[in-house]
Amino acid sequence: MNQFAIGESSSSISQLFGRARARLLGRILPMRSIRFGLVLSLGLILAFGSFISGLSQQAAPASTQQPAPSARPLEQMVPMRDGVKLATSIFLPSGKGPWPVVLVRTPYGKELQATGNSLWTNREFALVVQDCRGTFKSEGEYRPFMTDHIDGYDTIEWIAKQPWSNGKVGMFGASAMGIAANLAAMMDPPHLVANFVMVARASLYNQSAFMGGVYRKELNDPWLKRQKAEWVIAETIKHNVYDGYFDLGEMPRHWQKVHVPVYNYGGWYDIFGQGNIDNFVGLQSEGGGLAAGNQKLIMGPWAHGKVEEAKYPTDSVINTTEEAMRWFDYWLKGKDNGIMDEPPVRYYVMGDVTNTQAPGNEWRTALAWPVPAKPTSFFLKPGGGLSEKMAVEPESADTYLYDPKNPVPTIGGANLSIKKGPMDQRATGERKDILKFATPVLTSPIEVTGRVTVELWAESDAPDTDWMAKLVDVYPDGTERLVLDSAVRARFRNGFDKEAFLKKGEVYKFAIDLWSTSIVFNKGHRIAIHVTSSNDPRFDPNPNTGRPLRGDAEARVAKNTVHHDRAHPSRVMLPIVPYNGNGKRP
Repeated sequence: MNQFAIGESSSSISQLFGRARARLLGRILPMRSIRFGLVLSLGLILAFGSFISGLSQQAAPASTQQPAPSARPLEQMVPMRDGVKLATSIFLPSGKGPWPVVLVRTPYGKELQATGNSLWTNREFALVVQDCRGTFKSEGEYRPFMTDHIDGYDTIEWIAKQPWSNGKVGMFGASAMGIAANLAAMMDPPHLVANFVMVARASLYNQSAFMGGVYRKELNDPWLKRQKAEWVIAETIKHNVYDGYFDLGEMPRHWQKVHVPVYNYGGWYDIFGQGNIDNFVGLQSEGGGLAAGNQKLIMGPWAHGKVEEAKYPTDSVINTTEEAMRWFDYWLKGKDNGIMDEPPVRYYVMGDVTNTQAPGNEWRTALAWPVPAKPTSFFLKPGGGLSEKMAVEPESADTYLYDPKNPVPTIGGANLSIKKGPMDQRATGERKDILKFATPVLTSPIEVTGRVTVELWAESDAPDTDWMAKLVDVYPDGTERLVLDSAVRARFRNGFDKEAFLKKGEVYKFAIDLWSTSIVFNKGHRIAIHVTSSNDPRFDPNPNTGRPLRGDAEARVAKNTVHHDRAHPSRVMLPIVPYNGNGKRP
């Protein structure tokens, strides 16, 4: 998982870890949808040990204070509504309660999540850590994330009835644990007061299972195999055309059902980076009860594990434990500690990692997201250029052959199990199936903060193919640092709920959502867009046949053409924040 736990040492992060029922069961839990959990595991989470490894290499120490030895917990088998009992550890502060409670629900083993429980109990929180259904010591069948909404609700309401609880419960967690917290909040448990959610998706379909309709192979296949839930892969692929199967995992459909403040914590290179942003924006404006207007968001230069090849300044780390406790001090204890007087958005503007004098590499705050920026088009040009001026040529195009049996290898980016972050794209080697377009050397810095989209006018001689785009920061020495990358499957260009296959010789417009970032391209650098049709194993290679996804082993080579002329203005749209002459944001 990642140094998104920013600022935590590897030891301290492991320490952290009728009404609504009738409404959700009646409105969003029809029998077909109840199976959504078969795929909610998609895109979920690296094993916890890898997360810790990433933290230990990149995070700052959390505190000089040594926590007291962990107390022996109370162990309970907590009954759910269907009679299944879930193994639950309860850590109580010393003295006389009752206390506010922080709940962590995990598929990775409650002992690991609670090893440093005294950090919480020393701050007068009771800590409850529970094994998810069918994992470790809990009863029932493990079907990843299928019942976490209901089990989360039942656990929260059970906690509220205990003599050591004051009835105020908050949920905390990263990745799998964060998603479990989101699912419980969608049920609107009466005694859930606030959540602190790190690196968690908003859309199951568009952020976990697929991006642009392309299956996220590297994210899903290895994790599901590790969790012994490999059968979920086939179930997900069967629903690659959006048919409502994923609806309960689509947070945007349920923002109004969430009634609690949520602190969303994400990373620019995280596998779910856009998810935390989307949930913040949606809940801030559309949430029910106390959710609307009481959300917080922090985005930093982090990934779901160690960031490779780039080291950001030491002030890029945040003490996660302390930030979460400040949040819960306010919402669970009523302490006026100033956290809600601070701007709701805090984000890190990345910059040149080799030049300490370069603009960027600093924290900013904002009252809302996205921040004010000017949408600016940079057009692909003949000869590999990238310019704010549209092409004037009546005809101009680049063609390459895409062979799914020889895909472009994944080098960095928002990955789960393999190396991630702003890695040098020159490592892909000299390939004829990658098109590169770059601006002239910049004479002044350019800040890009917000969501980035690439529009391609393109054609193929295959009935279906993929288009991949990367936003790249080209350094003066030629290093090609990856900023963002994404994909779109041609058959889904008109929507993910319908397939429209290609006709040979016809040019189509494709939109590629690269998600969001905040970075300053420094003076002397160049902004580049790389276009290709594969990125393996990050994305499942398209066999170019137009047949059902993974339906057979047949594959064919596609002749793919990207147009960039007056009639076909392929471009990247960048949200540019203006700078003054000193290279600083006004």
